[in-house]
Amino acid sequence: MATTIQVILQQDLKNLGKSGDLVRVRPGFARNFLVPRSLALPATIHNVKQIEHEQRLSAARSQKARGEAVALAEKLGGVTVTLERKVGEENRLFGSITTKDVAVALKDKGFEVDRKRIELPEVRTTGSFTVSVQLLGEVEAKVKLEVVAKK
Repeated sequence: MATTIQVILQQDLKNLGKSGDLVRVRPGFARNFLVPRSLALPATIHNVKQIEHEQRLSAARSQKARGEAVALAEKLGGVTVTLERKVGEENRLFGSITTKDVAVALKDKGFEVDRKRIELPEVRTTGSFTVSVQLLGEVEAKVKLEVVAKK
């Protein structure tokens, strides 16, 4: 009787591996837990080739998405967003600037950015600030934010 068999993981599993990995497990674990729950496939020649093909396609897609994100980051790097707000004494804002305000201003300039990907420093006064936009993984764009007093 075999002490271990090979399976291809369909999902990331803690302490076992990532999706697409070829791992060795005990036959009972594979037969009773991994395969019935669609967490793994038996490592047949056909399944291994299929997973390798899907990984190549996924790598190509992610490379293309990364290229697009880098291009967008370069475009966003030269963008300056200006927001007008009411101010009190010492140029302090009534309220604050939110990520939604920045996302709307970027949309007005032609850039569709999810507000959840915008990292905004605390903006309580008028002036210039640097806002970072997390586009994809490690690809980040810096946008200049100008807050001016409303007349």
